Amino acid sequence: NGPGGYRDGIRHAITELGKIPNVYSYVDIAHSGWLGWSDNFAQGVNLIYEVVANLGSGINPIAGFVSNSANYTPVEEPFLPDANLQVGGQPVRSSDFYEWNSYLAEKPFVTDWRSAMISKGMPSSIGMLIDTARNGWGGPERPTAQSTSNNLNTFVNESRIDRREHRGNWCNQPGGVGYRPTAAPSPGIDAYVWVKPQGESDGVSDPNFEVDPNDPNKQHDPMCDPFASNSSNSAYGTGAMPNAPHAGRWFPEAFQLLVENAYPPL
Repeated sequence: NGPGGYRDGIRHAITELGKIPNVYSYVDIAHSGWLGWSDNFAQGVNLIYEVVANLGSGINPIAGFVSNSANYTPVEEPFLPDANLQVGGQPVRSSDFYEWNSYLAEKPFVTDWRSAMISKGMPSSIGMLIDTARNGWGGPERPTAQSTSNNLNTFVNESRIDRREHRGNWCNQPGGVGYRPTAAPSPGIDAYVWVKPQGESDGVSDPNFEVDPNDPNKQHDPMCDPFASNSSNSAYGTGAMPNAPHAGRWFPEAFQLLVENAYPPL
């Protein structure tokens, strides 16, 4: 949203694709952990609506929006169904992990996003996709019941299936394969899809990396260093897995872990 931003490029892409029969475009809207606060949710809806609406005559409208691409946010938090549940006199959403975000999972986020877009004038035929490639969070660390603690942060940490140290951690997290690709799993949701290929590295873990000969411009992001701090909150680590190769390269240890931690189990 500014000089050199993506407005024109996205509008051009979906306009050209909209001229082709049987092509269905879904525009990426990040995920609930980025746009789940009331202020930036509204700003995101307004900005993206301006870009994708009114593409012109002879152009097929977009089919909808896709959330959680290449990310780890669960479709649902089964033991945290209410962001406003009071624990120790405070709502769940005020915990350190959720930071006053009202959306603890993707399903309520995309449901409200779709409604907001329709309210602005998008056709009621639009649907949502959720990337479930790596948001299963199964395995032995998955909670099996809601916590009984009266301490808010303990309650949240013992109840949430999202096992990241910080919700902003995005690089090579030890998640698990999520729901299988499924058509029309809920009203307004067109499908669960696997956008991010499991086993594809998000970025190289070693800050003193060897240059990728096939793409020498690839750099290191500190969020991929397992020994670094989270770039937005230094009180937390990155949670990234070690020994990761450059972004897009095959990462066998990550693939094995995703399979082992799949939920539902593979």
